[in-house]
Amino acid sequence: MSERTFSWELFNKAPLVGIIRNVSPEDVKRILPIYREAGLTTVEITMNTPGATDIIRYAAENEHYGLNIGAGTVCTKDDLDAALEAGAQFIVTPVLSKKVVKSCVKKGIPVFPGAYTPTEIFNAWSLGASMVKIYPATALGPGYIKDLKAPMNQLKLLPTGGVSLENMEAFLKAGANGLGIGGQLFDKKLIQDKNWDGLKAHFLQFAQKLA
Repeated sequence: MSERTFSWELFNKAPLVGIIRNVSPEDVKRILPIYREAGLTTVEITMNTPGATDIIRYAAENEHYGLNIGAGTVCTKDDLDAALEAGAQFIVTPVLSKKVVKSCVKKGIPVFPGAYTPTEIFNAWSLGASMVKIYPATALGPGYIKDLKAPMNQLKLLPTGGVSLENMEAFLKAGANGLGIGGQLFDKKLIQDKNWDGLKAHFLQFAQKLA
């Protein structure tokens, strides 16, 4: 497990979880410093990315300054153990696994489990989730966040899936406590072309919307 703990202070500076999926370890090494320089602070590496644990280990050892490094797509206790062993500081799941959430709560690791219906979301929160990832947020959009928050304003919500530069402000205005953004943030073409200046400019647009 990482001796370095998740920093809520860093997260609150830029409440966005950048989701890195299927990016090569070499590219991740280039991306993380750029991500931090742009003012973004929290990143998850999904466990279904080839070499995920090695990438997490590298990031936790070499890029932890000014960044929260977590693991995403954690579906089982085995995934969780591997992620924590690699040094993940927080855990994101696509589904609600009681076992994973309870284990994180017990260890004092922030966990953002995925849920969708009001009952699932409330159950995730009741189990001790730090924030509930509303996934996929695409179909119901910002209005759904507002509707959930009306009767349950104690919930902390992280809409993920379908969040973009165009609609992120609407999600935040609706009451989202943070945003999970993957492909829209880690632009495949810019990464493929190794256009690191372009990628930094792209990241800065997101950072500015958060500010």
